Amino acid sequence: MEALQKSLEKVRKELHQYPEISGEEYETQKKIKAFLTKNASCTIVEVAETGLVAVFEGKEKGKTIMLRTDIDALPIQEVNTFQHQSQNKGISHKCGHDGHTTILLGVANMLTNHPVEKGKVLLLFQPSEENGKGAEMVLNDPFFKNINIDFVFALHNLPGFTKNEIVVKSETFTSNVKSVAIQFNGKTAHAAEPEKGQNPANAIATILTFAEKESKNVPKSSDFILITPVYVTMGEKAYGISAGYGEVHFTLRSWDTKLIEEKKEKLEQLLNQLELEHSLKIKISWFEEFYSNINNKEAVSIIKKSAEKQKLSINEIKTPFKWGEDFGLFTQKYKGAMFGLGAGKDTPALHNPDYDFPDDITMTGVQLFYSIAKEVLDS
Repeated sequence: MEALQKSLEKVRKELHQYPEISGEEYETQKKIKAFLTKNASCTIVEVAETGLVAVFEGKEKGKTIMLRTDIDALPIQEVNTFQHQSQNKGISHKCGHDGHTTILLGVANMLTNHPVEKGKVLLLFQPSEENGKGAEMVLNDPFFKNINIDFVFALHNLPGFTKNEIVVKSETFTSNVKSVAIQFNGKTAHAAEPEKGQNPANAIATILTFAEKESKNVPKSSDFILITPVYVTMGEKAYGISAGYGEVHFTLRSWDTKLIEEKKEKLEQLLNQLELEHSLKIKISWFEEFYSNINNKEAVSIIKKSAEKQKLSINEIKTPFKWGEDFGLFTQKYKGAMFGLGAGKDTPALHNPDYDFPDDITMTGVQLFYSIAKEVLDS
């Protein structure tokens, strides 16, 4: 196991050095394929353009389980100066997908050295998780149109939790998330005569106030809803010109899809009103939709049983995580669950520019995933 751990750490750091954003994971795909070809006995299938599935089949027919990892990075400039720092300017693995990928490569190694006797294991290396497009692309791939899956599982490393602790929760595990971009098209005028143009400033101010008033950032509440401004721009740095254009982006997140739809409708009604009041042309674009991970109780029970066999600490949380994860689309379709793997109390938060996946939790993820697969297939 020590030799495998060192080998995986080397792979993880190489993946960290050469990150690729959603939809552009071509070199990452090549690296994964090269590792599998050299270190695993499996059938390799390319899916969703930049993704891969490694298929391990037992001698006897049985259940099919899918273990999924995400392989894309984020458009964040890394500030770390260690030897394996990102070599791709403005791109880095700040969500730990390099570590998640490495864990699944370790599982491939274990399935090769300790094959399953019956059933089938699919290891999905999924692209485009960060923009919410990858899961849908995978499910629309011809490979997944012709296969029946009994259980699906995924993990996510969790800074702020004790290292190697397994974090579980039945039913809702992560939030529903939807993003919106709003463009305000008016008309420029002289800054001394703004009344001769259509400045979007007051409309933007109204929308920002709406977002704050309509939010209920109380995660323990069933009607939790959060409308977060993520980008705002207006006009030019030219002090003789009254702005004629503005843009605001938000994310909406809630445990309840109906509540998101209600707020969406209310926002659109307000924008229609503002369009008339301020003589603006307003364009609304909705995108990057993440469905909540709905953890099946049986799947959670399998995770807990497997963790107990590995003598791992289990933390059963009561409140879901507010972030979105597109594995939710799989849990809407199949029985399955996502669980957390503690990454350390003092580890920088996900998406922080100084975050780095801790290699000393990799083997915990490998062994637990393998144990989960055995638990499903041997039952």
